[in-house]
Amino acid sequence: MNAQNILVGIVFAAVVLLMMGASPFFVVDLTETAIVVRLGKPIHTITEPGLKFKVPFVDDVRLFDKRLLDYDVPPQDVITLDKKTLRIDNYGKWQIRNPLQVYEAFQTQERALNRLDDIIYSELRIELGKHTLSEIVSEKRTELMAHVTKAAGEKAADYGIDVIDVRIKRADLPDQNEKAVFSRMQAEREREAKLYRSQGEEEAQKIRSTAEKEREILLAEADKTAQELMGDGDAAAFAIFSQAYKQDPDFFAFTRSMEAYKKTMNDKTMLVISPDSEFFKYFKKAK
Repeated sequence: MNAQNILVGIVFAAVVLLMMGASPFFVVDLTETAIVVRLGKPIHTITEPGLKFKVPFVDDVRLFDKRLLDYDVPPQDVITLDKKTLRIDNYGKWQIRNPLQVYEAFQTQERALNRLDDIIYSELRIELGKHTLSEIVSEKRTELMAHVTKAAGEKAADYGIDVIDVRIKRADLPDQNEKAVFSRMQAEREREAKLYRSQGEEEAQKIRSTAEKEREILLAEADKTAQELMGDGDAAAFAIFSQAYKQDPDFFAFTRSMEAYKKTMNDKTMLVISPDSEFFKYFKKAK
């Protein structure tokens, strides 16, 4: 009877211990490395998956992921070389190379990630602080992040962590600076526009001046040519009149007198002139 009571007591104690989480067994997943800690001191590293044994209430088990892990934190502010504040949203890939070393430094994987965040953010601020806003957002981003990855990896290696890659997902201006930067950009574009308009007006004025000068030259040359042609025409007319006069001077004089009568008199013309005037000599002959 006593033996039976003892057995019942043992079973009851075992059930109570199991209910309290004091199982002597634990499972290591294929993707995990387990470190068995006894009274705060690591005594065994388990890399093979399966059902494992530990001493209840004495041993503790810390699990660390073997896989490639994501590093992704909320956006943080950095200051560039040209004193611009950027809100950087970055991410990365990292891996626990030495779980025992990570445990000795941080005890848990979560604490290791917090330390990794400090390292990456520090290197990010240092590297981006050496470059201007335009270089960071467009020209040299890949090169800069390669430097950050290398520098962060060198520091994290002391803790048994490999930093595989660090990248920038997004780089934005803080809300309070966005309007100010937009205003400066707008003012700069307006200044450039005024400069282009001024240069265009200057070129237009040069073109107008050149066209006006060429116009004056063309008009002067045309007027000169017209005067020369008119002079040539008058000379030819005088030559013709002279030749005609030589052939019949009386007829020529008569014709000129008729033209003078026509231009001088009409049905309302009143002339006060001597009848013996040379002007009326052909009227005398007509009588």
